Formats: sequence, structure tokens, C-alpha cells
Amino acid sequence: MPRTNSLTFRLIAGAAIWTVLGLVAGGFVLSGIFRNTVESSFDSQLTFNLDGLIAAAESDSEDSVTLEGRFTDPRFERIFSGWYWQIRSAVPVDGEIELQPQTSRSLWDQTLTPRDLVRREQNSTWGYADGPDQQRLRVLMRRIALPVASAEDVGHTQQFDFIVAGDISEAEANIVLFNRTLRWSIAVFSLGLIAAMLIQVRVGLMPLRAVSEALARIREGRARRLEGEFPSEIAPLATELNSLIAHSSEVVGRARGHVANLAHFLKTPLTVLANEAATATGPLAETVSRQVTVMRRQVDHYLARARAAGALDVLGSRTDVAPVLNDLARVLKRMHAEKELTIDVTAPAGLAFRGEREDLEEMAGNLIDNGCKWAHSRIAVEAAPMDGARFLLRVSDDGPGLEPEERARAMQRGERFDESVPGTGLGLAIVRDIAKLYGGNIALDESPMGGLDVRLELPRAR
Repeated sequence: MPRTNSLTFRLIAGAAIWTVLGLVAGGFVLSGIFRNTVESSFDSQLTFNLDGLIAAAESDSEDSVTLEGRFTDPRFERIFSGWYWQIRSAVPVDGEIELQPQTSRSLWDQTLTPRDLVRREQNSTWGYADGPDQQRLRVLMRRIALPVASAEDVGHTQQFDFIVAGDISEAEANIVLFNRTLRWSIAVFSLGLIAAMLIQVRVGLMPLRAVSEALARIREGRARRLEGEFPSEIAPLATELNSLIAHSSEVVGRARGHVANLAHFLKTPLTVLANEAATATGPLAETVSRQVTVMRRQVDHYLARARAAGALDVLGSRTDVAPVLNDLARVLKRMHAEKELTIDVTAPAGLAFRGEREDLEEMAGNLIDNGCKWAHSRIAVEAAPMDGARFLLRVSDDGPGLEPEERARAMQRGERFDESVPGTGLGLAIVRDIAKLYGGNIALDESPMGGLDVRLELPRAR
């Protein structure tokens, strides 16, 4: 399921709300239209039956009506069928209306008493009544004046109330069935539309996911730029991102060039000062030599940190570990040829460091070089993937090693423990700082071979 703060959720939720509201509103409208249609059809049937009843009626002299054979609907002959007619005469008796009903066979021995009467057109009145078997009847009543058939009352008329009623339970059942079907239809249609919107939004936002995956490949070092074809709406974004990546790489490259120039300009005067101090004697020469050594150590330290910090801003950095370790082992073995060291390198193919080659060479080179300085005969270099997005670089030697308190001081300040061994004493500190910039860490322990065991965890590129 999409998260609540995602574009997918917002698009689907917004469209779903309006869709459901529209379908519900449409359902109410359709239900009302269907109800009106059913009721109008029912009322039309009552009107038709009443017109037929009136057309078949003739009055006689006994305040009653005789029906001719023209009104022969069988529903009015079946007992309690739900369709009834009733004719009553309106005769004034003591200021009141005396009703003398004449009923259809379907009413048997019962009569109708209309209620809730509402007059509509002309002399037609609509209402309701309670029928046999607790039937709810729709009633149509019309008062008609019929001529008297007797010879004595020629020209006279007599008024009758013609009533036709029908059971509306069947119509109500049809309305209930329609509303039930309509509700299920709306629910199914809503779910179908929401599913269609989900698919549409997912498909529509696929280019954004492609951009995200392309950026992940760049961050992991598997690509240098956004690759692939994007829709016209996303293409400008991809172009700008590629331009930004290229500009970032160019800026970092220039910064690295400036760092290299600075290192060259600083080291040359320091070398001259060191050489002059080495040929001279006295307190001043010793002070100059000591300060030059301190300056060299600080320059090496902070230039390495500056170079590593700049490398972090370059997207798409990826470095294969095995070639770097093999090259370093071969070069450092030649540099320490007088010790006849054995450097064993173990690194699986495909293992890659998510960073610049120069930084991996700086860290691994310092560790292996440090091992070469202190080892008696053998150094083991091992790289292996770890759980998650990291890998372990382990450098062990068979040298004298360090005591626990010495390891802590070596990691904190880069302290030198033997001035007879060449170097600045900042190798481990430089490795620690560069690894920290990449989110890694370093730990010192006792090697199974008796010397120092350095464990360096670094980000792994997929």
C-alpha cells in the first residue's frame, strides 16, 4: 500500500473520494428517478382502471350503479387480490354525507376508507387506505355525476364517488430490489474504479520510479548519469540532474587539482627546509627539522581529509577492490624488498567500494604500508562482503603488535611508538578520518599471527 505522504496515495485518495461521492449522488438520483417512474406507472394503472370503471357505470333509481360488461378486469374478481374498486353515492342526510358503498368482488365483505387525501387535477383525489390482510393500498377517488335512469327523474343527476385502489407492496418491493441492486452495483463499480485508478497512477508514475532507481544506481556507483528514455514531462528533470552531476564532478575535479597543487607547493619548500636543516648543526637546525616534520605530518593529514571530503560529493563513484589491493601489494612489496615480505591478498571478484579509487588506495595503502614496516615476514590482506551495504577490509601482520593502551593512543592522535621506523605516524589517523567521512569505522586488535590486526568497514557498491 502506498504511504500517506506519497503522490500515489494523494492522487488515488483524491480521485477515490470524488468518484465515490459522485457515484453515491448518482445512486440517489437514479433511485429517486426509479421510484418516481414506478409510482407514476402505478398511478397510471389506477387512472386507467378508474376510467374503465366510470365508463362501464350507469346509475339506476335506487341510488346504485350498474356496471355493464365493458369492465371485466379479472383482478377485481379474485378475493383479496390487491386490486379493488368501490362506488358510493353521496346523499345528504341531516347535513351529513351518507355513504352507500358498492364494492368489487375482490373486497368481499369489506369496504375502503381512504385517508391522507390530496386533490390534484380536476376532481381526482389521491390517498391511501388499509386493505384486507393488512394491505397498504394506493387510492384514486373521483366524484362523478351520473344521470338518473328512471322516467320520473328525467334530467336529474346523482353523484357517486368512484374509488379504485391497488396494493403498492409489489411496487415497493421492486423499488427495494432496485435500490439493493443499485447499492451493490455502486460498491462494485467504486472498487473497480479505484483499482483502475491505482493501476493508472502506478503506470503513470513509473517514470518517477525509474528516475529514483537511476539515482540509486548513480549513488551506488553503478552508473555515472541518468540513463534511459523518459516522458516529455520528466525529460527536462533528467537533463537538469545530469547537468548537475556533471557540474559537481567538474567542481570536485578542480578542487582536487587545487589540493594537489597546494600539496606540491607546500612539500617542495618543506623538503628544502628539511634538507638545509639536515646539513646544519645547532639548536636552530634541530628546531627547524622538528617543526618541518610536524608540518609535513599535518599537511599529509589534512590534505588527505580534504581530498576524501571532496570525493564524497561525486555521485556514481565505484571502485573494484581486488585490483586496488593487488596493485598496492605489488608496489609495496617492491618498496620493502629488503625485508622479503610475503603479502597474501584475498578479495572476491565483483566486490566494489562505493567511493573514489584514490581514497581506497589511501586507506588500504596506509594499512598495508604500516604492516610492511612492522611485519617480520608475512602480511595477510583480506576483503569480504558483510551484511547490508558494507564490506570488511582486514590487514594482519606477524610483527610485534601493540598493547591495548597503545592501540587507543594510535587511533586518537596518530602517535609514533618507534622513531626508528620511517613515516609520519599519521597513517592510522588518516585512515580513520577518511573512513569516518564515508560512514565507515576502523578497529585495532591482536592478529592471529601475533602482530596487529586492523579491521576497516567501508560502504559497498552493489
